[in-house]
Amino acid sequence: MSTPHIHAPEGAFAESILLPGDPLRARFIAETFLEDPVQVNSVRNMFGYTGTYRGTPVSTMGTGMGVPSAAIYVTELIRSYGVRRLVRVGTCGGISTDVKMREAILAVGASTDSLTNRTRYNGWDYAATANFELLRAAAEAAAGLGIKTHVGNLHTSDLFYNSYQNALDVWQRMGILAVEMETAGLYAIAAEERAQALSIVTVSDHLVTGEETSSDERERTFGNMVRIALEAIHSLSG
Repeated sequence: MSTPHIHAPEGAFAESILLPGDPLRARFIAETFLEDPVQVNSVRNMFGYTGTYRGTPVSTMGTGMGVPSAAIYVTELIRSYGVRRLVRVGTCGGISTDVKMREAILAVGASTDSLTNRTRYNGWDYAATANFELLRAAAEAAAGLGIKTHVGNLHTSDLFYNSYQNALDVWQRMGILAVEMETAGLYAIAAEERAQALSIVTVSDHLVTGEETSSDERERTFGNMVRIALEAIHSLSG
C-alpha cells in the first residue's frame, strides 16, 4: 500500500500519531519515548515510526514546514492509513509575554493568514479549533505530570519571514500566544475528516524578548510536550 508521499503497508500506522514538523524529531521521539519502534516510512526522508507507549500503539512522523506540506501528510494518514487522533508536537515563536521560553502551549484554536481554510470553507472564515476531548486529556495529563502549560490561541502563518509591518501589534492586541505554521490547517482537515486533532507547541524563540534556541535544541529537546501528548493519547485509548 502506498500514497504519493507515503510508502508503508496497510496497518503500518497506529490510530494515534504525533506529528512534529522535523522528521529528525520524529526519529528522536520514536527512539526516546516509544517501545520497540519500527520505521515505517522514509519517502523523501519524511521518517515515520510506530511503536507503543505504556502498551498503547502510537506512531510519529514528520510533516515538513507549513500548512501545504502538513496537509499532504495529514490527509494521506487519515484517508489511507486510518489515523484518527493527531497531535502536532512542534515549536513556535512566543508572542505573549506571559509565555516564557521552553514553555508549552495547548492550542484551543488557530487564527491564520493562510488562505487554505477559506478555500476549504467556501471562501468564508473558518474557526479552526482543537478537539475538546483531546485538549482536556492533554490539560489533565500536564497537570498530572506537574508541567506548566498555557491554553489559548495560536497564529498559523504561511510566511516564516513575515513582511507585515504591524503583525506583532495585531497578534498581541488579539491575545495570540504564539505564532507557528501548521495548526490551522491541521484542525480544518481533522474537522472535515471527522478525526481528532490537537497542537501542543513549545516556545523555541520569542518575538518580543528576542530570546532563541539552537537548531539542535529544537530537534532534541522540548520533551515535555511529547510526554503530555503521549499521556493524553494513552488516557483516551484505555
